[in-house]
Amino acid sequence: MSDWLVYAIGFIAQILFSARSIMQWVVSEKNKRVLTPVLFWQLSLIASFLLFIYGYLRDDFAIMLGQVLTYFIYIRNMQLQRSWQLFPGWLRLFLYAFPLIIVIIGFNNQVYDSVSLFQNSNIPLWLLILGIVAQVVFTLRFLYQWFYSEKRKESSLPMGFWVLSLLGSLLILTYAIIRKDPVLLVGHLLGMFLYLRNIVILKKQS
Repeated sequence: MSDWLVYAIGFIAQILFSARSIMQWVVSEKNKRVLTPVLFWQLSLIASFLLFIYGYLRDDFAIMLGQVLTYFIYIRNMQLQRSWQLFPGWLRLFLYAFPLIIVIIGFNNQVYDSVSLFQNSNIPLWLLILGIVAQVVFTLRFLYQWFYSEKRKESSLPMGFWVLSLLGSLLILTYAIIRKDPVLLVGHLLGMFLYLRNIVILKKQS
């Protein structure tokens, strides 16, 4: 696949991630409190789907790991907001099975070996470790948000979510600069502003 098409998939994913964050920010600014619209999780799931494919095509394990860790949390939040059930049954089944399908295809094509994922000449080991740590920290925000929402039985975005978002985004931005990845760079530059703004709004709420 040509490089421009690979980058196009990545940029579409980041545009969707940015669109969800901007929409959430606008809704929160309007209501003077942090809110999570249903569309936030729907766009998150679609964007995660595309960014996983982007990471797969770039042989970038850090990106793929980050999306797998959050993918099912997006689905769970849609379930809490009663929007997941509105999807057709075949589509829900496909979205559930998608990560497994990619892994099966990868192994059958002998794509997932230590060379392509862990000995990529474009990603030295220290940079791969930085990318994994960055994605894990960034993902912890959704694990925190998931536990918080399950406890309250409603989908919400607490202060800890935004603090972890900011920290993880800084780490991913560092990874993107060193990796020279324009998709991650553009996405997280905008994200950092929105994370800071939500922290300010929450502080005003309390």
